[in-house]
Amino acid sequence: MTEKAAPKSPVLRDCIMAFLIGGSICTLGQIFKNLYVYAGLDVKTAGLTATVSLIFLAVSLTAFGIFDNIARYAGAGTLVPITGFANSVAAPAIEFKSEGYVLGVGANMFKIAGPVIVYGTVASVIYGVIYWITTLF
Repeated sequence: MTEKAAPKSPVLRDCIMAFLIGGSICTLGQIFKNLYVYAGLDVKTAGLTATVSLIFLAVSLTAFGIFDNIARYAGAGTLVPITGFANSVAAPAIEFKSEGYVLGVGANMFKIAGPVIVYGTVASVIYGVIYWITTLF
């Protein structure tokens, strides 16, 4: 009954848009990295600086309400880890700023990103323990 009432999703269009926008974000990151290398930074520092640039750009677009418009068309393409994570931290922080910095921003900033951080930390600890145990023998 629910499937009949739900609108049909244009899966092919969604996949193409996610591929194009996600690829564009990754290409932009590579352009940043190449520019920073050209400016004289070593490759490692240029990569880190490009990452920070993408985070800054995603947070800025979120603050001006542009990131949501891009995500509406790109879907999963905007979930490229760096920009998607930056948006998931910045959006609640901006939304709950009116409630104050502690109870608004501080308490709600990691509502979306918090489980990702916890899962990533726990998974890395488990992986580290397994790796440590396997290298003992």
